[in-house]
Formats: sequence, C-alpha cells, structure tokens
Amino acid sequence: MDGQVKVAVIYYSATGITYQMAQAAVEAAGEAGAEVRLRKVRELAPDEAIRSNAGWQAHRLETQDVMEAEIDDLAWADVVIFGSPTRYGMIAAQLKQFIDTTGPLWANGALADKVYSGFTSTATSHGGQESTLLSLFTIFYHWGGVVVTPGYTDPSQFVAGNPYGASHTSNNGEIAPDHVALAATALTAKRAVRIGAAVKRGLAG
Repeated sequence: MDGQVKVAVIYYSATGITYQMAQAAVEAAGEAGAEVRLRKVRELAPDEAIRSNAGWQAHRLETQDVMEAEIDDLAWADVVIFGSPTRYGMIAAQLKQFIDTTGPLWANGALADKVYSGFTSTATSHGGQESTLLSLFTIFYHWGGVVVTPGYTDPSQFVAGNPYGASHTSNNGEIAPDHVALAATALTAKRAVRIGAAVKRGLAG
C-alpha cells in the first residue's frame, strides 16, 4: 500500500469565499506531505442567476479550469475535506447533489474507514456555521467515516472559536477569509492528514 496520504478537497463556492478556503486546505495538506486533488462540484444554478451577480459570474470564469468532482475522487482518497457555504444552516444544494450520487460507493463500503473533515462560510455572524458542519458530519457517520475536527488543539483556535471546523463570516461576500479563517482551515487540513496517515498505517498493519 502506498504510504503517502491521498487528500481530496471538494468544495462549492459561488463568489469565491469558500474557494479561497479550499486553496488554503490544499496548500496545508500538501505541506503535510499529502498528494492532493482540488475539485469543485457541478454548478446547478441557471446561467441567468449567475450572470445577475457580478461576483458570481467573475468567480465562475476564474475557476473554469478547476476540475469537477467525480465519485472516483472519493474512492481514490484516504482523506476527504468538504467545503461549502451555508444555505439555511445546511450545506449548499450543489454539494448535496454530488454527495447524493455516492450511493454505489457507500453500498460497497468504499467510503468507510476514511478520514473526513469540513469548512464553511456564511454571509452573516451566527448564520449557521456550526449547524452546517454538524449536518455535513451526519453524512460521514452514515458512511462509516472517521470525523476529524480542529477542536481546540492549537492556541489559534481560541481566536477562531469554532471547534467543529474552519469557518468565516464574509458579510455577504464582501470580506475575504482573513488570516484567522485561513489558519483554521490549514489546521483542519493538517490534522486530517495526520490522523489519516495514522488510520492508513493502522489498516495496513
């Protein structure tokens, strides 16, 4: 078994906030020694809705070369880190639609015994960050996955304040992720890689 941990960072982002956090996760996982794939999920919104928002349209063009996620990315990965903005306290429909295609892998047990983690962003304070991550984790429980969170394992987390995963408040997309949010995302990714490596070694033993 290849000893290098394989990480898939799979995200949805409309205007780029969650995408920036995904990039931080990719960079941190790579620094931790993992082989990393960055994947976006397919957009479901109609073109007219995207064109009506300049930021949304610009971000779609900015990330047009980012590959779309396939369920094979989940089969490949030892560690999967999902990122999504909050929609009414839950993950975005685009990410949920992708997750709903994973039935064949789940039925074969191919999603079990992997490490999973997540990050999110909201437009407003108290906009559902914790509930979004907790609802995402419910999926991992069904898969038989190992959930890894940042917890309060680093002093920076007493500033970031969210033990469930990295999160950011964007003020309706006007505020890019700051060093606190990006550091929390990096910590989340590095912990996921470290625990993922331990799980992989243990299963191979």
